[in-house]
Amino acid sequence: MILRMDRFTGMAVFVKVVDAASFAMAGRHLGMSPAMVSKHVQTLEQKLGVRLLNRTTRRVSATEVGQDYYERCLHILAEMQEAEHAAGDLQTVPRGRLRVTAPMSFGKRQVAPAIADYLAAYPEVSIDLSLDDHYVDLLKERFDLAIRLGTLANSSFIARKLYTVAMVLCASPGYLQNSGAPRTPSDLAKHNCLVHTYGTPQRAWHFVDRNGNEDAINISGRFLANSADVLLALAIKDVGVFLGPNYLVDDDLKAGRLVQLLPEYRTQEATVYAVYPHSRYLSAKTRTFIDFMAARFSGSLQSKQNGAHDNSPVRAPPSLRVMS
Repeated sequence: MILRMDRFTGMAVFVKVVDAASFAMAGRHLGMSPAMVSKHVQTLEQKLGVRLLNRTTRRVSATEVGQDYYERCLHILAEMQEAEHAAGDLQTVPRGRLRVTAPMSFGKRQVAPAIADYLAAYPEVSIDLSLDDHYVDLLKERFDLAIRLGTLANSSFIARKLYTVAMVLCASPGYLQNSGAPRTPSDLAKHNCLVHTYGTPQRAWHFVDRNGNEDAINISGRFLANSADVLLALAIKDVGVFLGPNYLVDDDLKAGRLVQLLPEYRTQEATVYAVYPHSRYLSAKTRTFIDFMAARFSGSLQSKQNGAHDNSPVRAPPSLRVMS
């Protein structure tokens, strides 16, 4: 006879078994016997009519169906936990650990200094910051939110626009001496452009002239990277033309290691978003962190110089909800 067990408990047990790759280890963590852990998983499998786990004498691993179910369970259990917290103290008092991911250069130069001020303002919150120039799976890696730049990938997450970063077209004096300087955006077709592949790879650079006429220039080059820091390093080494964020290139422009190109044209901007899983109830730590970042960046030098910050709704892919 199949025991009637709480479905959510079964999900939680299954997730712990996948995480530990062991019934015994999961049982020790949950305070259950291995037999009881196995019974929870068997009940789920019988209810669903599928095999969730591959079992050997040495290791337990998720089947293909089990891996998909595992990721859905993570989302469901997180939603349930947040719903419980909604009625409790954690919803009103920011406390606990907040896991944040951000791209490398922006994280080091912009996010980290802001975090220092946030921690001073909210002493009961701790932050685990992970810098990665790849798009991180927030649910699988269990991050509370991500700070992302540029065009967002299609997803079921919510994105809040924080501000926009001005982009600067530049190259080193050595590169310009060897290859010449572009006089119009269309001249870039003849230059070695350093291509950024973070998020959606760049296919074109956009320019607006003094009369408001827009032009999209298809770009190509011999070097592509998902890191703006790497592209900057190659630009300084005379490799090619770089379209980079002003917070990254300003010091090198002032020092003469880089020269701004086509200053009479306005270049594209990179929008900065806080991205987080859909939830009716945001924890206080997540909500206050996003609000803090929005307030911090709304008064940033970049926004003031370019009149970029408007907090207005923006267009998004069909299943990506964007909030201003």
